[in-house]
Amino acid sequence: MNQSRPGLYDYSLLLFLALIWGASFFLIKIAVVTIPPATLTLGRLIFATAILLVVARMVGQKLPKWGTIWIWIALAGFLGNALPFTLINWGQEKIDSGVSAILMAVMPLFTIVLAHIFTTDEKMTVRKLIGVCLGFIGMIVLIGPEKIFLLGDDVIRQLAVASAATCYAFNAMISKKLAGYPRRGLVAGILLTSMLWMIPYVVLIEQPWNINPSLEAWGAMIILGVVQTAIATLLLFSIISRRGASFFSQINFLVPITGIMWGAMILAERPSANAWIALILILLGIAVTRE
Repeated sequence: MNQSRPGLYDYSLLLFLALIWGASFFLIKIAVVTIPPATLTLGRLIFATAILLVVARMVGQKLPKWGTIWIWIALAGFLGNALPFTLINWGQEKIDSGVSAILMAVMPLFTIVLAHIFTTDEKMTVRKLIGVCLGFIGMIVLIGPEKIFLLGDDVIRQLAVASAATCYAFNAMISKKLAGYPRRGLVAGILLTSMLWMIPYVVLIEQPWNINPSLEAWGAMIILGVVQTAIATLLLFSIISRRGASFFSQINFLVPITGIMWGAMILAERPSANAWIALILILLGIAVTRE
């Protein structure tokens, strides 16, 4: 890892990746109009898996050898891709892409709570507790305190997207079990298991051969697989190898903002006052937890 101060190139990479991930929300919104949620997840994973398998092969990395490590790889595939992708897709059938981006911003705060429960070296501090509380208050403001207890369809779908953030937080814990393995071969294995998780549900429940996706939906799904999953993963590796995980964590401030921006530009979404207040509270919560 480069020990010098991050330069313009490093911040440009970080912003570029934030723009890519932020764009995933409006692309999902376009795709779910004619592609069912789980089928969209499977299609996205097929394209991403194919690319990462080729990349791993090109750099001389193989899939991890068969053994207990594959239990953790399968869990990472389920909690890091298959389940959260599908929850977000299902949620965005009804809610705006910008709202999804804000809800996903609570992921680092969920990670702090889970780290306190499941690890011995990342316990809760007063600052972390204040940050987590601010983030959850922001989530309540976004959904609407009066709506939470009514559990209407929009609320359930917003909670589904928030649950996806919880999946990513659990996956952050699992990733510690996978440290030390060649990254590209490892990620190719995770994407492969993610794809395998989805096949039975898609075939039995959604039966994709009966759907008729629009050209826009096809394009959005392919871009999600190639750019938002495969290329974004390679960029993630590049940034972390150059500057480390702490520098990379700043992306948590950028993705919800870029998600709102893309939704406004492409889908003409106009976030409510509650959404902006929630965004400020969640980002402030993330900032407070940084020690």
